[in-house]
Amino acid sequence: MKVLQNLVTEKETNFFTSDETLQKILKQMLDKDFYDYAMRELTDFGSLVCGEIDKRAKHTDREGEPRLIRYDKYGEEVSEIWVNEGYRKTVEQTYNTGIVGYVHKEIPQLGRKGNYVYSFAQGYLLSHAEPGFYCPVTLTLATAYLLDHYADEELKAKFLPHVCSTGEVELFEGATFLTERQGGSDVGANMVEARFDGTHYRLYGEKYFASNAGMCGVAMVLARMPGAPKGTKGLTLFAVPWRNEDGSINNLRIRRLKDKLGVRAVPSGEVEFDGSIAYVVGDPKKGIYYMLEALNLSRICNAVASVGIMRRAFLESKYYLSNREAFGQRLINYPMIQDSLSKMAAKLHVEVATTFDLIQLYDLVTNGKGTERDTILNRLNIAIMKKETAEQAVRFAQEAIELHGGNGYIEDFVTPRLLRDAQVLTVWEGTANILALEVIRLFKKYNAHELFIEEINNRLKKVKESNLKQIVMEKLEELAEELETFVALDDALQTFEAKGITQKLAWMYESIVAVEWGSQYGEKYEKLAEIYLEDTWKLRKLGDSMKTVLYFDEVI
Repeated sequence: MKVLQNLVTEKETNFFTSDETLQKILKQMLDKDFYDYAMRELTDFGSLVCGEIDKRAKHTDREGEPRLIRYDKYGEEVSEIWVNEGYRKTVEQTYNTGIVGYVHKEIPQLGRKGNYVYSFAQGYLLSHAEPGFYCPVTLTLATAYLLDHYADEELKAKFLPHVCSTGEVELFEGATFLTERQGGSDVGANMVEARFDGTHYRLYGEKYFASNAGMCGVAMVLARMPGAPKGTKGLTLFAVPWRNEDGSINNLRIRRLKDKLGVRAVPSGEVEFDGSIAYVVGDPKKGIYYMLEALNLSRICNAVASVGIMRRAFLESKYYLSNREAFGQRLINYPMIQDSLSKMAAKLHVEVATTFDLIQLYDLVTNGKGTERDTILNRLNIAIMKKETAEQAVRFAQEAIELHGGNGYIEDFVTPRLLRDAQVLTVWEGTANILALEVIRLFKKYNAHELFIEEINNRLKKVKESNLKQIVMEKLEELAEELETFVALDDALQTFEAKGITQKLAWMYESIVAVEWGSQYGEKYEKLAEIYLEDTWKLRKLGDSMKTVLYFDEVI
């Protein structure tokens, strides 16, 4: 075996300029001025992520991970987090792009606010190299959302400019502390207390899995006031600064950092509050409602990180197989290799396009321009796509390791880190079981299954006639029948079948996006849609034409 000369062109060393799907998405979803701005900025950011940020990410993961400094040299408790200088540089460069800030404030060059489509395009590129750091960005996005939407003007003025900083004021990264030891996903079991001392509320208790601990300037924390009812309805949302105005730590401590399998760039710890000053955000009785809204945003971020990992896994596989020679020819010339890469390319394209289709609707709903129907579909789409993208990120990372052979298992290559970082995405912001329960709730409370079928039907009507459209129509009829059966099941059977139904909803959502792109752009995108539908719905029979091989040059 031997490695051939590197075939990666200069253009392809930029994660943005080589991504035709993302560029078409931006063309669809942004007006001309915003699109021109995004093309310039993302070209620069795509190069930065592919170069400097990627190199730093490897160092942070292997040698430079965060460390807890519990005490200073005098024995005083400081609960500080040490991060390496490269990581600090990545923090500065990333937030200064406006990845958080420009969702909530004007972009100077445009004279108006940005949106989530643009922010998530940045997050998608960042996650090619550093999905671990995209966790703190996610938490900061959620913190900014909560402050901007629900805090009073005084509280906004105190924290929001810092959370949205692009370099003009000190940056306060954000955090959302939900998890407690006794509850986990059962947030209603939370016990952290909020007591009023006559001037401030002060928090007492522990959060057991607190990501971005020690790096955040302000954390959004759920706590229970005296006399509040049990369960989720008794939780109030508080903004808790990490430090007091004099620079001293706000009566809290980090007990330890978690030794995680992956995403080692983000410090996740156990945080104890011992009289920490806290500020009520919004209506004290709506804390869980506010945090669930932030959770939906975080679930989209999770999906964005997942598709970023998927594309990096695909690119690494493509480049490696193009350069590697075995048994007298390049690996990429073998039909079974071409089949694997073509299927990865189709799934990746469709999943990215569908994730941003979801994001466009989220922008509409978040800005108050969506209908009640839009809001319900938005929640359903988030649940099904968070599950699907997270599972696919793991699968793509596994596939990349196998396609690299033994090298794929060696830490000198990026593939082991992709797998380690991908695995947490199936857990954070809700496991497959939790997401399936969310789907059941949406079906029971809002008849979301009927809205979903209606929405796909309406979109199908706008697609030109083709064999691909016919396939989706047939699968939609089958799914509609299954959903009618599903909603009539008893509770036990529904929970048993829910993950399978959630999977099929995701496939159907992706299928309509696939045929829309094929209809609109033709050629390459029609072939990607064909490969996607054949693979997803298991349409190919033994001995049928090898479409993944026949179309390889066009789709790869």
